[in-house]
Amino acid sequence: MLELGWIYGLLLAPLCVSLGCFATLKAENRKICTALHITGLALMFIFALKVIADVLTYGALTALGQWIYIDSLAAIFIGLIGIVGVLAGIYSIGYINTEAARGHIDTKGYTLYYGFLHLFFFTMLVSVTTNNLILMWVGIEATTLSSAFLVGTYKQRTSLEAAWKYIIICSVGVAFGLYGTILTFSDANSLLSDPTQAIFWSAINQQAGGLNATLMHLAFVFILIGFGTKCGLFPMHTWLPDAHSEAPSPVSAILSAVLLNCAMLVVLRYYILVSKAVGPAYPQTLLLVFGLLSVAVAALFIIIQSDIKRLLAYSSIENMGLISFAFGLGGPLGMFAGLLHTINHSLAKTLLFCVSGNILLKYNTRDMNRISGLWRVAPVSAVLFAAGALALGGIPPFNVFVSEFSIVAAGIYAEKGWLVVLCLILLTIVLAGLAMMVLKIVLGKRPEQIEAGETDSMSLIVMAILLLLMLGMGLYIAEPVLQLLTNAAGILLGQENIAFGEMLALPWQSLGK
Repeated sequence: MLELGWIYGLLLAPLCVSLGCFATLKAENRKICTALHITGLALMFIFALKVIADVLTYGALTALGQWIYIDSLAAIFIGLIGIVGVLAGIYSIGYINTEAARGHIDTKGYTLYYGFLHLFFFTMLVSVTTNNLILMWVGIEATTLSSAFLVGTYKQRTSLEAAWKYIIICSVGVAFGLYGTILTFSDANSLLSDPTQAIFWSAINQQAGGLNATLMHLAFVFILIGFGTKCGLFPMHTWLPDAHSEAPSPVSAILSAVLLNCAMLVVLRYYILVSKAVGPAYPQTLLLVFGLLSVAVAALFIIIQSDIKRLLAYSSIENMGLISFAFGLGGPLGMFAGLLHTINHSLAKTLLFCVSGNILLKYNTRDMNRISGLWRVAPVSAVLFAAGALALGGIPPFNVFVSEFSIVAAGIYAEKGWLVVLCLILLTIVLAGLAMMVLKIVLGKRPEQIEAGETDSMSLIVMAILLLLMLGMGLYIAEPVLQLLTNAAGILLGQENIAFGEMLALPWQSLGK
């Protein structure tokens, strides 16, 4: 029997933990705050897995009337929040304790960090589970406000500047998303027989073919500019390198691996509506253009970066562009590849930002020209860092290779071979930049003032789990994940049953015909 209580628990757990952490501000008790944090992570993980299991068993779930709607597409992003977010949250414990011990964060900052972190989780969950178009926009805007405080955790001039830049650019950008939302709502309001249903995405989706073509052409431009700003797509990406590099490393991981994808989900929701109203060619063309430009610009910046976290931030722009490019290619394989790369990039980027946190704690700098000999300073971190960087560059047998290979195959099937060649050239430049980063940091002599030894055993366990997940996704995609991806691809295409022809997800694992 279906129990909707799991959905309410998923949403309420991080909100209650956030309020609990804020309530401990006067007590200044770090142990209570940490205990609340661990409890919140455990509850969010359990509730997320249960909701995903229910989606696989019962199909799309609705709750609170029609205000909450969770289908296979939303379930993928819930999984990212519940798994990747929780792993980054566990890594936070050792990282923030070390920063507090060194005096970089006071007790008030320690408490606020965990309070805003769980508030951040809550806003992301709202944005991916809501069925209300306005609340969808509110959820994305709320993620900016909650995470901006996390970006400015250290209260230094550069981090505060990055936080303000983040707020201003994303708020202005997402305002364009509001224009697109209003246009869609007003169009649906005149189309649906019951105007009160025009606010719900699922109701509009059922009759999206009758939406006004001119309005939807205009609406999708606003949507892509607005929510594309939050995705980090070029040219709305300028906030991202500063915010990701100045935030604490666990926050950088969540921003890159989870937040950007939440905004992409909103873009995909509108992609579905616009495809039914005007045909898929128009939104796919826009996604192709913005995606390929994002990959190109990011690749050029990656190759010249000397700041390790800024390099990883530009890598996020590159991968979000690649995801947009995959969706722009269209077809069952393009949609599948885009969703698969969403998962794979999240795992890889979480690992690399966490390892970069260990490097920062050891060397007290993000400048790659001043970091060397990681192999001699922290050998386990060095192996995890090198493996994660090469995996992110698309080296087999890791997961990113599989999704990038699928994107190439989707481009060939879509008869856009010249775009695929251009994309591969750009990916080669990215791989060169990542390889240079590994050579500079891992090899070379150990600086005399740097003491050898790993920073925290718990962080190593988290990073090892992430690397194993990457390897596992590269060798075999578990059946529940494969089912979610296939169902979600069908939702994007507006088809219940989709066929991949003779194409294989992996050489030994068929997607089905």
